[in-house]
Amino acid sequence: MSVVTEEPVSIEQDFSQHLQRFSQKTFDWDAFPSNRGFPELERAQMRFIGSGGSPKVNDTSALKPEHFTLSLLYKHPGKYAACHAHEIEEAFLVLDGVLTVGWEDNGVVVEAPLGPKDMILNAREVPHGFRNAGVTPVTMSVMVGVGKPLPPRYLYHPKDVDPALAARFGAREGQILRPDANAEHPLQRLMAHYVVRYDEQPVLWTAAGFGRKIYVGEGGAPPSTARKEMFLIPSGTGVRPYTRDCEEAWLVLDGHITVGWEIDGRTIERQIGPKDVFVSPAGRPHYFRNDDVSAATIFAVIGSPLPGDPDYRPAVGA
Repeated sequence: MSVVTEEPVSIEQDFSQHLQRFSQKTFDWDAFPSNRGFPELERAQMRFIGSGGSPKVNDTSALKPEHFTLSLLYKHPGKYAACHAHEIEEAFLVLDGVLTVGWEDNGVVVEAPLGPKDMILNAREVPHGFRNAGVTPVTMSVMVGVGKPLPPRYLYHPKDVDPALAARFGAREGQILRPDANAEHPLQRLMAHYVVRYDEQPVLWTAAGFGRKIYVGEGGAPPSTARKEMFLIPSGTGVRPYTRDCEEAWLVLDGHITVGWEIDGRTIERQIGPKDVFVSPAGRPHYFRNDDVSAATIFAVIGSPLPGDPDYRPAVGA
């Protein structure tokens, strides 16, 4: 009886398998079978980690998820996503355009328009939908707080209800409100704590010379599965290798950064750019450095809700 043994994966191969380049991936215009036959619901998905909220799980180019998924969605002007709910939290980070997100409760809908670098953390089991009411396409990142999310549970899909009602996410006439932490309706107060606007988050400067804006965690939306932060990295700034006890993913929003691993005294690194994704497993020493002439911005997703920051130290020579 012959025994089949697998060849060990080299550091270079392992590194490459954790790097996802936007230019080498494609959008799937049929990622959500429930949208078939409803052109008003059209959207495309690009998977980086896991399958997101899509029932499709056969994309071998996507990384296997652990504590969260990460994908991009593209939406044309005038299109919307029907009101639905998940068993887990789901974050929308706007990259381009203006996205309007609505939460529904018994015919009352609270809506919030989000611009580039704004985010909403959709709370678990809260019905929500979104639309592109602008004149330019919307590109957004979707992060679901579990490795294998269940299919969405639709409450107001145009196949089940009047299309006009579905387009309003289930709102009765005159029952569309704005989030307000001091408002009378509880859904307004709740949503106000889950909308994170880039311009309103303070910058926390680290000893390593880069800034952090907390999106999910202390000072941001309340975490239940994963934390999320924006890293603002000036030119010439970097950090020495550090580790976490969970996976960490970086989505580049602006500029270019050099990302790397350190293993047994060896380092391997690559430069990545806008909409590229890099993931480091739990316990893996990893680092970033901005060798470019312009500042860079990355969005970090950390696979644990527990507080605790590494000792960010400036890279040697940075």
